Amino acid sequence: MERNELRRYLESHFNEEYRTSYDRENEVLRVERKSDRFGVNIRLAPIVAKAKTRGTVAVDEVIEYIESAMKADDQISLTGNEDAIYPVIRSNSFSKTTKNGEALAFTPHTAETAIFYALDRGNGYRLIEERHLSDEMTLDRIERIARENVKKLPTEMKQDEVAGNPFYFLSTRDGYEASRVLNDEFLRLMERRIEGDMLVGVPHQDVMIVADIRNDQGYDAMQQMMFDFFTNGRIPVTALAFHYETGELEPIFIVGKKTPPSNT
Repeated sequence: MERNELRRYLESHFNEEYRTSYDRENEVLRVERKSDRFGVNIRLAPIVAKAKTRGTVAVDEVIEYIESAMKADDQISLTGNEDAIYPVIRSNSFSKTTKNGEALAFTPHTAETAIFYALDRGNGYRLIEERHLSDEMTLDRIERIARENVKKLPTEMKQDEVAGNPFYFLSTRDGYEASRVLNDEFLRLMERRIEGDMLVGVPHQDVMIVADIRNDQGYDAMQQMMFDFFTNGRIPVTALAFHYETGELEPIFIVGKKTPPSNT
C-alpha cells in the first residue's frame, strides 16, 4: 500500500463524524471530530513501511488506535483544568447536542451567536457537555473562567486599509480568534482608536475583524469581506457584522451600494 492509497483508505474510514486534513509537506494526516476538533495526527511514512511487511493488519491497528484515542477522551475532568477552559463562538444554528445526543453546555450571546465552552487539549479541544458540569463546576462558573482565560490570549492585529477605511485582522491560529469578541477590555481599547463607526466581524472561528468605517465604501468592503470569510471558513459563524458601541454588540445587515475598490 503506497502513501496516497493509505491516505485515501484512512480518509474513507473516517468520513462521517470526523474531518480529515493532510499536511503534504510533512506527510501527516490529521483526523478530528467535527463536533469539537479533538483529534490525532498520523505520520504516514512509518505506516506505509509496516504495511509493506505486515499488510493491512498494520493499517487496521492504526484505525483501532485512532478510534481508541477518540473514545479515551470521552470522560474529562474540569476541576484542576480551569486554565484550559475557553469560550467558543458558534452560530446560533450550531447543534446544541453532540452526535450521540448529549447536550452541550452553552450560553446565549447575540441574535446571531452562542457561546459554547471547550477544554483545550493542546492539539485541539473538547466541547464541554452538560454531563461534565457539577455542583463545583457549574455553567455560571465555567462562563466566568472562560471569559477570564480569553482575556489572557494575545490580541495583536494586522492592519490594512480600503478606500480610507482601516481594517484590523486577528488570526493567531490558536482556534479562539472569534472568542476574542468576548474580551470587552480589548474591544473598548479598539473603540478608542476608531474614528468612524466600529464594526466587528466573526465570520468564522479562526478570524476576527475590526473595522473603522469612515465612508460608504467601508461598509461595502466589510460586507464583501464578511461574505468571503464566512463562505471559505472551516467553521462558519455569521456573515453579519456587529456594530459595537459602549460595550454593546448589535448585528447589522449591510446593503451594498457598489463593489469595493481594491486594497490600497
